[in-house]
Amino acid sequence: MKITELKSKIENATKQAFLEMFKKHGKEGICAFALYSDEGAWGVVPATNTTKHLEEEEKKGYEHGIHYYLYDTAAWKYECVGATKLFNEICKFCREFVCAMNNNMETREKEFSKFQKHLFETCIEVLEKLKSENFFKQMVGKDIFLLFTVSDYGFSAKDFKRIVTRLNDGKYRDDCLDWIKTWGKR
Repeated sequence: MKITELKSKIENATKQAFLEMFKKHGKEGICAFALYSDEGAWGVVPATNTTKHLEEEEKKGYEHGIHYYLYDTAAWKYECVGATKLFNEICKFCREFVCAMNNNMETREKEFSKFQKHLFETCIEVLEKLKSENFFKQMVGKDIFLLFTVSDYGFSAKDFKRIVTRLNDGKYRDDCLDWIKTWGKR
């Protein structure tokens, strides 16, 4: 795989993952889908949430608040599930690409920063493209919450708002943006 193929590989894996999730868990009411990476840009994996899972958490009293279960992939039902082989190939490419970077610390930091930014933006663009093509809506029959996030990486509220706004409309966007306003007030 080459870096120029990364976007099409991520798009293909995303489509396959969502199709697999819909076939296996569509009856649970898919309400959210995300791609996420890690701070080291060592890969990309999918996450999916369902209304059934939200209802189960509601019965438990939403220990961390409803918005956590709606908008934080760490609380979603299915993480790293779907198109496993394709996402493993992407992760392998990312790890190898990062490991092969120049050993000169200054050069390496610049190369890494450029790759990390490229990877993260590519994931957002893929979700944006599939949303604009109504890929998710055609499958589920309604809008779902879409997100790109990074584990163990604190997006600023500004960056998180930008991502949410790019990928969502209406109630999901507005509700999530209202939740973001509460950050730091806890």
